[in-house]
Amino acid sequence: MKKNILEKLKEGPVVGDGGYLLELEKRGWVRAGPFTPEVALTNPEALRQLHIEFREAGAEVLQALTFYASRDKLATVGLENRLEDLNRAAVRTAREVAGERCLVAGNLSLTWMYEPGSSAAEERVRATFDEQLALQIAEGVDFIIGETFSWLGEALIAAERAKKTGLPTMITICFENQNTTAEGKTAGEAAKALVDAGADIVGVNCLRPPEHMFPFLVEMRQAVPDAFIAAQPVAYRTPADKPDFTSLPEFPFELDHLQLSRKDMAAYARRAREIGVNYIGACCGAVATHIREMANALGKLPAELRPWKLDYAKPMSAYEYYNHDPAEVTARTK
Repeated sequence: MKKNILEKLKEGPVVGDGGYLLELEKRGWVRAGPFTPEVALTNPEALRQLHIEFREAGAEVLQALTFYASRDKLATVGLENRLEDLNRAAVRTAREVAGERCLVAGNLSLTWMYEPGSSAAEERVRATFDEQLALQIAEGVDFIIGETFSWLGEALIAAERAKKTGLPTMITICFENQNTTAEGKTAGEAAKALVDAGADIVGVNCLRPPEHMFPFLVEMRQAVPDAFIAAQPVAYRTPADKPDFTSLPEFPFELDHLQLSRKDMAAYARRAREIGVNYIGACCGAVATHIREMANALGKLPAELRPWKLDYAKPMSAYEYYNHDPAEVTARTK
């Protein structure tokens, strides 16, 4: 029987998966702009293959592709009547790939309908989350992730509704180009509020790369020293004055030259562990090679078992010819 997410986190850092919508858009299966996840219905095999890539790279959690799978968001592309089919199909695909190797997380995301101080808007958000949660739970998710909330108020509603399911709950907020939530709360204040609301795991996701996310994670760790902390940064390099990658003129079609290297993402994983992050995942722009290097950096993948005879006197590859073996280079320079 699989251990639940809280049991696994108590044993040490857990490796999450990478980004889905932007990667599937690059492959031609998601439409840039709305970024709605109908690929779960129109081409489930494409989604399945990306799940497999993340699983084989070392991800210990696969998130069902139900980001933006709410009725209001799907209505923008004429799919409001496919909400049940889409949410169920996305969870089923993730579960089939996960098997006994990975946990499957249901997913709630920002709704774009939240209005601070509006009880009517809050009730609409509650109803939206409840509708998705009922379908995802019926398909057998292991825990719930609520993510990409720039409004702490909306994140708190997600925590409230997710906790009512009885499943472990992870809620992550995002920071746009300001260093507070949309209503002006600091990362530490937000973390405390989410923990008080019953979230089992709290953290930061999306919009910013590791460099511009670490300060928030450190603040959260200090604010809630006994809570589990999660990080899911984007794998794109952004300037300090515009840390939110979606605000850059390159978004969404010219991001390729901003993508972080696998070495960058390995360094992120090590630094995240050092500052006490428990759930170390990634978001937009993070592909399987990134996740593999993160898993490697955290000691989650076995070393290559097949022997390889390197002969620098008689090289049989450019790797040998140009002395690209890090271990050999280190040995020669000592």
